[in-house]
Amino acid sequence: MSCSLLEFCRLQELHTVRDYLFLSQKSESVEEKNQTAENELSWDSSDWEATWDGGENKDDAATSATTVEEVTAGQRAPWLQDCVVSLSPCSDLLVVAREQKAVFLSAKWRTDDSGREEMTLAVSWTGTLSTDEGECVSSSICIPLASQKRSSTGRPDWTCVVVGFTSGHVRFYTESGVLLLAQLLHEDPVLRLKCRTYEIPRHPGVTEQHEELSILYPAALVTIDGFSLFQSLRACRNQVARATAAGSDVIQPPPLAYKKWALQDMDTIVDHSSVGIMTLCVFDQMKNASVLGGFNASVKGSPPAMSQYVTVGGGPYTGFYYAVEGSSQPLLSHVALAVASKLTSALFSAASGWLGWNRHKNEEEAVQKQKPKVEPATPLGIRFGLPDSRRHGESVCLSPCNTLAGVTDDFGRVTLLDLARGIAIRMWKGYRDAQLGWLQVPEERGDREFSPSASLPRRHALFLVIYAPRRGILEVWGMQQGPRVGAFTVGKHCRLLYAGYRLMGVNSVTSKGWQLHTQQVCLLDTNTGALRTVNIPFHLALSDKKSERAKDMHLIKRLTTMLRSREVEPDLLESEAKSVLLDIKHPAVKKQALESLLSNKNAPVSCLINVTSALNDSLKQQDPEEVDAALLQLCSSQLKLLQLYTDIQELHSGGDRDACPEDVRTRACTNQDSLDGIEDELSRVGPTLQRYAHLAARPSVSFAQDSPDSPMPARVFLSQMECTEDEGLRVTRGSEAQWNHLGNFMFWGCLCGKSPPHEVCDALQQAGISPQQLLSLLLSVWLQREKEVLQKPQEAVRNLHTLLSAISDMKGAVEESWDLQSVSPWWQQVRSTCIQSHNAAAALLAAFVAHRAAKASITSRGDSKFQSEWEAVSLELEQWVVCVHQLEDVLVLQTLLLMPPPQGAAGGAAAQCSIKTLLEGGTGGIADSVSKWVFRHDLAPERLKDLLQKKEDREGDDGRAEQRAGEEGKEKDETKEDTDRTAELLVAVCQRFPHSLSPDLLFAHCCWEYVVQWNKDPEEDRYFWLAVEHLKLVSSPHIQLGISAMMWSTFIVKRFSAAAFLMEKVGKAPKDRLCRRDVGMGDKAVTSFLGCCVQLLQILMEVTGVLVKNQSRLSFIDYYADSAVEEVSPPELSVEEAWCGAEGPASLAELALEQRGIHYPLVQHHCLLASLLHAVMTFGLKVKPLSLFDSKGKNAFFRDLTTIQLMPSGDMDPGLVSLRQEFLLRLLTAWVQAIQDPSSSAPATKSPPVPSGGPTADWWPSLCLELGSLMQVNPDILRRHIVCELYNQGLDLRAEEVMLEVEDKDVLGSQLLVLTGQRLSYLLLHSQSQTQAAMELLARLPPTLCTWLKAMDPGELRCPLVPLSQTSRLVGRLVEILPENHAQYSLALHLLEAVDALTTEG
Repeated sequence: MSCSLLEFCRLQELHTVRDYLFLSQKSESVEEKNQTAENELSWDSSDWEATWDGGENKDDAATSATTVEEVTAGQRAPWLQDCVVSLSPCSDLLVVAREQKAVFLSAKWRTDDSGREEMTLAVSWTGTLSTDEGECVSSSICIPLASQKRSSTGRPDWTCVVVGFTSGHVRFYTESGVLLLAQLLHEDPVLRLKCRTYEIPRHPGVTEQHEELSILYPAALVTIDGFSLFQSLRACRNQVARATAAGSDVIQPPPLAYKKWALQDMDTIVDHSSVGIMTLCVFDQMKNASVLGGFNASVKGSPPAMSQYVTVGGGPYTGFYYAVEGSSQPLLSHVALAVASKLTSALFSAASGWLGWNRHKNEEEAVQKQKPKVEPATPLGIRFGLPDSRRHGESVCLSPCNTLAGVTDDFGRVTLLDLARGIAIRMWKGYRDAQLGWLQVPEERGDREFSPSASLPRRHALFLVIYAPRRGILEVWGMQQGPRVGAFTVGKHCRLLYAGYRLMGVNSVTSKGWQLHTQQVCLLDTNTGALRTVNIPFHLALSDKKSERAKDMHLIKRLTTMLRSREVEPDLLESEAKSVLLDIKHPAVKKQALESLLSNKNAPVSCLINVTSALNDSLKQQDPEEVDAALLQLCSSQLKLLQLYTDIQELHSGGDRDACPEDVRTRACTNQDSLDGIEDELSRVGPTLQRYAHLAARPSVSFAQDSPDSPMPARVFLSQMECTEDEGLRVTRGSEAQWNHLGNFMFWGCLCGKSPPHEVCDALQQAGISPQQLLSLLLSVWLQREKEVLQKPQEAVRNLHTLLSAISDMKGAVEESWDLQSVSPWWQQVRSTCIQSHNAAAALLAAFVAHRAAKASITSRGDSKFQSEWEAVSLELEQWVVCVHQLEDVLVLQTLLLMPPPQGAAGGAAAQCSIKTLLEGGTGGIADSVSKWVFRHDLAPERLKDLLQKKEDREGDDGRAEQRAGEEGKEKDETKEDTDRTAELLVAVCQRFPHSLSPDLLFAHCCWEYVVQWNKDPEEDRYFWLAVEHLKLVSSPHIQLGISAMMWSTFIVKRFSAAAFLMEKVGKAPKDRLCRRDVGMGDKAVTSFLGCCVQLLQILMEVTGVLVKNQSRLSFIDYYADSAVEEVSPPELSVEEAWCGAEGPASLAELALEQRGIHYPLVQHHCLLASLLHAVMTFGLKVKPLSLFDSKGKNAFFRDLTTIQLMPSGDMDPGLVSLRQEFLLRLLTAWVQAIQDPSSSAPATKSPPVPSGGPTADWWPSLCLELGSLMQVNPDILRRHIVCELYNQGLDLRAEEVMLEVEDKDVLGSQLLVLTGQRLSYLLLHSQSQTQAAMELLARLPPTLCTWLKAMDPGELRCPLVPLSQTSRLVGRLVEILPENHAQYSLALHLLEAVDALTTEG
């Protein structure tokens, strides 16, 4: 209700703006500072000068600093005074310019620490504006342009920045610093730029003003028509957009229409204001004609329209100019379009280059020398002025109503001018360097209703805002002869920014329904960067010394000052507040004072009660017709709330009471009767409650003010309560923390047994609070204080039962007309709260209590209707049984989820569950929660399988746990104990959910959870492998098939195809960088991924073979292609009876059963490719894997597995088969080179559980044979190659095992004969340790054998040094497998003799 300064925006990066604009001056200051520091005898006056000017004391030691911050510290406050600053009326753009540079700051919204949105001005563009040498920025304004769209609501379309220079140029820019157009209308420096925009006339007789931009030069004034300027700016901006996008043809915008006046008869002009068009009345017209023309002057019939201009400066001090409309024709200027000139010069430059011309520099110089034509000005003589030879005006500020103007001068005066009469009507002194602004405030609607002129248009009050920088004060004065209505101490280094205009481009038609969001006056604090606006109530314009409203505002200001003081004694505060409230006359102000008193945090409760009571009594003693009903109702309601607050506080602080009334004893006996049986339920769930309390009682960080035990102030209590029309009370639902705080204040003392529950409930009932809200508050505090409740559950349950019964007995709680066979809304509210709560233990205890209370209520109602020997059966009790069962299930499940994961596991926050979340999660929500727990605890699939088997057969489970007692120390015993406890909890959860957590469903959800986690982090290849391992444990083929197909299509096929295309592109196993770029994981992870893909596709084939009769894994039949699932019936998914109401998304098992059957040959085709890719990555082979397939095979890859594709059939191209055979042979060679003899070495480290087993796995040869049969490669060739490679590696025993499976012994014998010759050649001819016996044997050999041995090349052997016994065994095998009629049989016999001789002699 009084003047205020409101901060609405803050400048960001203010130091960046200063550093950019003062960069050159800063470097010079640093050099001067360094020179001064070197000379110790020189005087340093910067310290005391800064102290004298800025009023800040600085340490002498600062003079020796050389950093930039220390140099500019003395200048950081007044630096903005040396800059040209302009703010858009919409406060969304600020321009700060100095010399040639400028910085544009645009509005941005950000969220502060408290989560509140606030507007800031951040740097959006910096650059140099001047283009001519030596020119500087002298003035600037920001003009927002209205949008022409019909859907516009008053926000600007864009903002144009107009900048005037000392060279006379006026340039127009966009918000991003793009030059739109430039004008040279006069060759003198631009002194001031001002704008006038359209204003809706408030009265019918007011002349409608046209929009214009006025430019002041030392001896000339140029006014540009607003409509012409608006159209030109729009056209230039559109042309800039087209040129930026595509460089389209240049469109010449319409020319600017302007008038140019040469202001005469005034020595110096420094500022001006264009008042607008005015028309004199007939009397003034005759008076002027008589003064100017004499007695015989003729007077025209109609007064002419004139444009009035006011200037300030010297000789005279203020000048008034009148330009008669029609006396000067508007001039048309050629628009110098910046973009057009740039495009033209660029095109001409390009053309010159094509034609060989070289005149670009000369033409540029000619263009620079050529200046645009400057039109001459029309002389305009001064009509009259305010002569004062010694006074020089500095600035003039026009009021929004165009009738008044404020003028500042060099004498420190502020003069108020009446523009219609041309006289000074008021003067203030003591305002040197003052800055002015105007505020026009409309009348409040509330005050307008009580005004005698309510039928007339809304009134407007005019205020003059004066900022005196020398005094650091901002003042607000009422017009015309009004008092000072506000004063603020704001500091000495601020800037008062007053635009005096709004949006350009608005007219009487387009502005209908618009709400122009503009600020009239803004104060910029250069120290903090804060932008503040002045808020002035309308009634201050009506205030004088005899006004009751002003006196009331003075009283409320005095009360506010006292309430802010923390050192006021309560008695003094009470007497002063009572005096103020009784002295205030206006009801609205009195209501505001009472509300501020009640919301004060320092006022004691007794003071609030006494003051409110005194005000209430005073109002009741007055005439009822004169009393404001709203104020009287506020007093009575707040007094009632304060009395309730005091009563509850006294009941909680009264302590234990010895006297126990008879009715209280009777109620206690009744409660004890209805509590019978609850002890058994507590003992039944006691172990689970203890474990839950132990897991939930982990230490956590909280703030003291957020503690539920913190006392509740009266103002907070009052803010959450309100009175209803029926004289009752209603609690306003705020935030959850406020609701819980109120519940703690009311009921926590009763739940702890420290307060009498029945008396508290009686006080609340008498106050008129509805039982439903009391019940909600009670349950909220019960659920919130779960940790304290579980410390003494039996006592807390007893107290809760007492409170619940007392609230249930209130009037309006349980309906009198409640039918026992229907659901009671009262008890349904309790169930809904328990169902939604994540505090499982507290919700279960509350359900126990409410079940007993509901049963007692139903029994009492049934006794009145039926005979006592009949038990009342109710639908209500059935629902309570289901709710209790569900809460027990949730408690066990939540206890499991709270188990901390072991160290080194994935970890993560424990999931919170409730009945509501489990029901909304669908039938698979429970299994999904447990699968996330399995992932967090990193439970191995085999371990999970063992635990699920224990659920079915728990015989000897305790004995096994005892047999595991460790001998490895106390820590291992504790770890084992935790593991056993976790296993016991998991088994207990599975027993409570036998259907939802069946082994197949749990394994399926675990598989899906692991593959989801792998998809988030593909580098964790172990997750994918564990997903496949979980999938293998699913026993139902239908679920296994569906999960596999969903995994493949959702997560696998995209990365699988990327890996295949990458290998096809590089022709070999790609490096780590390429794998990360294309596949999203490293090379090692890709190898593991491909191995898991092979296993996944094999699972798909195997489960299809189970579902389809006679379908084998490696053979396919065409009519079984689209797999039917008729042989094995699908499983029936069922849910526990208590959880049948689950509504939510379909479960994972349901989605799996809905999957279509897969196309077996297509899966086999992909499995073949996956095996090839895995082999390439494992052994680093060079091959293009997709080139091993024909066009049909390539087209079938990466298709949907459920579709039937055209697969390769018949005999393959021999060239393609040859490529496949070459690849498989190289694969076998790589495997043999990778393996080691098991007898020679053992693995040094324990390998991680990877799916492939690495390149040394023993299943690679069998895989190659399977691949060979699928790729039409002769498997016998592969077997012979394996035998030869094993003998070549020196692994003769493994080679003999594979030799048994070779069919073509003749070819194998020939190959091994060569290998044997290479071994003997190395032994006899190339070995460095040749014996004499070997030399003699070589001499005795037949010539043909000796020549044959010399022709052998032992270099082809990877292991030439083989024991002679192995070579002898190999030769014996050769003689056995070669037939006698073989061409090389005799050679084999000679070799046998030679080896035997070597063996005998050796």
